[in-house]
Order: sequence, then structure tokens, then C-alpha cells
Amino acid sequence: MQIAPLPPNEKDRLAALISCGILDTPPESIYDAITQLAADICEVPIALVSLVDTHRQWFKSAQGMGDVRETPRDAAFCAHSILDTQLMEVPDATLDQRFHDNPLVQGDPEIRFYAGMPLITGDGFALGTLCVIDRQPRRLSPRQKKSLEQLGKVIIALMESRRSSHNARLGEILENSSNEIFL
Repeated sequence: MQIAPLPPNEKDRLAALISCGILDTPPESIYDAITQLAADICEVPIALVSLVDTHRQWFKSAQGMGDVRETPRDAAFCAHSILDTQLMEVPDATLDQRFHDNPLVQGDPEIRFYAGMPLITGDGFALGTLCVIDRQPRRLSPRQKKSLEQLGKVIIALMESRRSSHNARLGEILENSSNEIFL
């Protein structure tokens, strides 16, 4: 198994991810609707909004993964996907040198097919992916690829809106706090 290298902007990327205030939040129906739509469009049993943190990939939404909410970053296909700006497609993980001996290929959920669209902020940080997974080899059609790209843009818009709201709330708290707290 090849562990993905860290992006060159990892420190700033993580800061951008944390500033969204989304990690470890409860599931939200809007993200679940997007992953269900991605799974339906791509005709796969698994679709995720996966955010790549320091040591894990955490799922904001996870269709078809049962109660699994995260996996180790070292085994994450998404950790490879965030290294580029384009969709990463792995037609058959058992034939790909990066993944053929990955525990997520060898064991549950027995990944054979993976496609991940990096979720890239307006300032250029790949926070995670919208990904679709199947237990059998396959390829996406051009229409399916375009749909994942468009759904990824929706997810980023939601996350950046959350970040703006989160930062506004922090600013309001600080503004309403007395100077004694700062001292």
C-alpha cells in the first residue's frame, strides 16, 4: 500500500479545513441528499463526503457505509485524490499499485472502484472529496464525471458558507466580550 504524500500546503490546508467548523459535526440532510444523488447518478452503493484531517478521513456524509464515520488517513484513497484538482478515478483497485494491498481493498468495504472529486476552496485548498465507490470494477461516463464535478461545487459552496457563518459568530463573540477576558 502506498501512503499518499502530504500536500505541499498541508499546514494551511488543515487550517482552512478547521476554519470551516465542520469536523465532527452531526450528519446534515443536505450533505446526505448530495451523496445519495451522487450514488444514484453513478449507480454505485457507496458515496461519501470525506474530509481529510491530520490522521484520518472523516465522513460528513456516508451512504452505504453503515455506521463507519472515519478511516485512517494512511489507508484513504481520498488522501491521494486531494493531491490534484481533477477527478481521480481508479477503475480496479486490485490492479492499481497504490491500492491493491490496501486494507479497504483487501477487507471491508472491498473497494474495487473509486472516483474522488477534490473539494477545493476558493483559495485553492483541497479539504477532502466527494467520492463514489463500488465493490466491482467500473468506469464513469463523461456525464457522471461532470455531475460529480458539479456536486463538488455545491459542497464547497455549503462549506464556505459555513466557514463565513462560523467566522462571523466568532467575531461577534469577541466583539461582545469585555477587554478583561483578553487580558
